[in-house]
Amino acid sequence: MIGLGIIFAIIIFSFIVFFHELGHFSLAKKNGIDVEEFAIGMGPNLFSKEYKGTRYCIKLFPVGGLCMMGEDEEATDSPTNFNNKSVWARISVIAAGPVFNFILAFVFAVILVAMVGYDKPVISSVEEGYPAYEAGMEEGDVILKMNGKRIHVFREINAYNQFNQGKETEIVFLHEGEEKSVTLTPKMDKERNYYRFGIGGGGNTKANVLTAVQYGVYEVKFWICTTLDSLRMLVTGKIGVDQLSGPVGIVNVVDDTYQQSKSYGLYMVAVQLLNIAILLSANLGVMNLLPLPALDGGRLVFLAIEAVRRKRIPPEKEGYVHLVGITLLMALMVFVMFNDIKRIFF
Repeated sequence: MIGLGIIFAIIIFSFIVFFHELGHFSLAKKNGIDVEEFAIGMGPNLFSKEYKGTRYCIKLFPVGGLCMMGEDEEATDSPTNFNNKSVWARISVIAAGPVFNFILAFVFAVILVAMVGYDKPVISSVEEGYPAYEAGMEEGDVILKMNGKRIHVFREINAYNQFNQGKETEIVFLHEGEEKSVTLTPKMDKERNYYRFGIGGGGNTKANVLTAVQYGVYEVKFWICTTLDSLRMLVTGKIGVDQLSGPVGIVNVVDDTYQQSKSYGLYMVAVQLLNIAILLSANLGVMNLLPLPALDGGRLVFLAIEAVRRKRIPPEKEGYVHLVGITLLMALMVFVMFNDIKRIFF
């Protein structure tokens, strides 16, 4: 029997993908472009209905989706063909998917902040024997910047340290209304095997409408930056490809989160699932903007080249590039799925 946590995972993932494809679909319709098929999921159709020239489908496997506009085909005589539209119209259609993901993440983030408040970058504790204490930092100080990066929420401090273990860091902070700057090198905590500055934060501040919107932006920014930092570590070899997680891993994380939070009531379940939904939506937006074949970012590269040279790269050549990209992407998905299954069951 499928557990409720798994059902929540499928709903969250499917809705995020649906909203991504809705971005492409909405801008295509706005620009008068024919949409052949709008589908959620992959594989054979469970439901299919044609309406005003577009076939709407729900497919068997609730992973992925598509909005077919004939973008890889030769232009026809029809003025509503994707390839007959201006390059800027086509750019807006392709970019709309990731943009809609960021919009969805923001909406979720505003709701979350309104529910639980926001974590200001205020120091609640300073541990003796660690760099922050020795530099004279105190409880109540507000962290403003770390190596030039603006800090808005306390989690950004922890994330920065996680992605820059042992790195000397210039910290700008507010102490009793006065802005100060110190340069700290985190100290190794042998028990945790982790470099630390020796500062802690605690407690959320209740949000009103304006601060919910403001910190909703910061929440999305946090997850976008976290995704980019993770990609940077992947490219530089600091984390391995075997640590990537795909749909199977996501379902497992959502299910585990549900199982751990359900004993605290529906409110806590909603909070935890919102956190995951923000992460997934922001992550999908970033990943789709990567300039790789078959992704929206790869298509945007071709469109940017066309905008500069004022001549389109032949669709069949672009199609070959994207076909290679899809093949490699599917191979990566199989590898990631295998690793997810191995981590979960073995």
